[in-house]
Amino acid sequence: MFARKISVCYGGGKGEQPCPLKWLDNLSMRNFTNDAIFDDTLPLTDGLMEIGARVPVDRLQTAMEEWFRKKSYLAKHERLLIRERPR
Repeated sequence: MFARKISVCYGGGKGEQPCPLKWLDNLSMRNFTNDAIFDDTLPLTDGLMEIGARVPVDRLQTAMEEWFRKKSYLAKHERLLIRERPR
C-alpha cells in the first residue's frame, strides 16, 4: 500500500528543515481534508513519510501546508517542500 517515500521539509529564513515527526503524526491521525485519497499516508521519522501510489503529491503538499498553518506549525513566510524519493 505504501509504495512511495517522500521527504517533507519546511523552509524559511533558516533554510530547509525536516518536518518534525509530531507534525506528521498529527496530520496522519486525523482526517484533515475529508478526502479519503490522503488516508494512504504513514509518517516514519522527522521529514520522511511513505504514501500510497494513488496519493497526488501536489495535492498532498497543498493540503499539508494548509493544515500546518491552521495548527500554527508553519509561519506565514515558511513554505512546505515535498519531494518524492527515488526507489
